[in-house]
Amino acid sequence: MSLSFLLATWFGLGKLPKAPGTWGSLGALPFAWVLQSLGGPLALGIGFLVICAIAWWSITDFLHRWPGEDPQEIVIDEVAGQWLVLLFVPPDLLLYAIGFVLFRVLDITKPWPASWADGTLSGTAGVFLDDVLAAIYGAIAMALLVHYWW
Repeated sequence: MSLSFLLATWFGLGKLPKAPGTWGSLGALPFAWVLQSLGGPLALGIGFLVICAIAWWSITDFLHRWPGEDPQEIVIDEVAGQWLVLLFVPPDLLLYAIGFVLFRVLDITKPWPASWADGTLSGTAGVFLDDVLAAIYGAIAMALLVHYWW
């Protein structure tokens, strides 16, 4: 098993049956919690940038070894998207649950420009950018929720 496979599938979660993207998003939560607990939004923001770089490399290598349009087992893009949604959210079970559900809805429905990226781009960009673009909406919604309600 290659390192790119291990990372792209987020330590094998993408190989679980039924809804691999949901498993990948769920597997992102503990890491986000730890980063937020240790260093707040700055730590998670840096983590997001690092995971984006790792995702780009691992997805590119994965697609080189196992070609496909958007293989379901690649879920590191969900990890990046989930972390972005939680960027301004303190570690709180209810807020993380809301952020998780919100991101899954956005990832599935793909509001524009995520739908454009999903339908137009190919390769690593096509696999990765639709999730990050959808997550921007979630990050804004969660920041507003925390600001006005929490």
